[in-house]
Amino acid sequence: MKRVSRRTALRRGAAALGVAALPISSGTVRAAKRNSRWEAKIERGLNWVASTQSALGHWTAGNYPTAMTALGGTALICSGSTTTQGPYAHNIRRAVDFLTTKCRANGLIGDPLTDNRYTYGHGFSMLFLSQVLGEEEDEERREELIEILSKAVEFSGKAQTPSGGWGYVSARDGNNFDEGSTTITQVQGLRGCRNAGIAVPEEVIENAKQYIYRCKNPDGGISYSSRNRGSSRPAITAAALAALYNAGDYDSKHVPEMLSYTKSNLHQVTNDVRSFGHWHYTYLYYSQVVYRQGEDEWSPFRDKLYEKITSEQDADGGWSGNIGKIYVTSCNLIMLLLDRGYLPIYQR
Repeated sequence: MKRVSRRTALRRGAAALGVAALPISSGTVRAAKRNSRWEAKIERGLNWVASTQSALGHWTAGNYPTAMTALGGTALICSGSTTTQGPYAHNIRRAVDFLTTKCRANGLIGDPLTDNRYTYGHGFSMLFLSQVLGEEEDEERREELIEILSKAVEFSGKAQTPSGGWGYVSARDGNNFDEGSTTITQVQGLRGCRNAGIAVPEEVIENAKQYIYRCKNPDGGISYSSRNRGSSRPAITAAALAALYNAGDYDSKHVPEMLSYTKSNLHQVTNDVRSFGHWHYTYLYYSQVVYRQGEDEWSPFRDKLYEKITSEQDADGGWSGNIGKIYVTSCNLIMLLLDRGYLPIYQR
């Protein structure tokens, strides 16, 4: 009998009812009440992503094809499609195929010769491929992904700085420079790998947690890096909170202070968030933080966030903004699809 995953069974049941499924909790399936107008916007956005994929299977913005492909692929699997099922299965398979061509002998997923910030692509790729692995039914592809992700985890461990963070490149290539946004990307990618059954050294995650704690300012926010302290940044603080949740840290003394800081700076969903030009990055992570607070917090926040995002969609179905259209569109779709609950890394 063909193996049917828990997520596939949930998705099929929800589809039969004409609703979107939330994660299984205590054996109970709950259906999310979703706005039909949002759903139409989401479908147009997903179709834009699928239609703009290159013949080689990648998307690009600037010199970041690895990172953009991983993000585009993640947006598609957030919709419920896998490499074998759903309207975007072909696109997801091609994205996986492209990323496998970017795997280096040392475990890096990316191209250090053309990408001067390759840890972003590496982290996003670990996240995407780990979510694919959890649903992959082809044994040969599973074995290939396990090997790729095992080496990728090893590379991340070696790339970590003595302070416990990561920089735009490995510790060796970057003279031990580290900063918050790339650190969060690595932590979330590593957690995705661990969820998929890949061994991740406990000390790597623990060192990353301590790095985040050391970057915390008295106001509860997180500064740019361990070397360049200064004012707190809402974007990095939101991302750090999401990463701490992924690392299993819900109860440390630092979390309530960070949560209070992000809520006071971000919860109104305005453009004035001191996000240093990275609104979509900020809310990609802050939406994950609020979603984990439970439905009473999530529902009113979601309505404000989704209304803002959907009102800004371009006529062709994508979204424009800083860094590149595939980046902004992918971030928006991941947020809009968050409470469908298909990906383990984003579930409550």
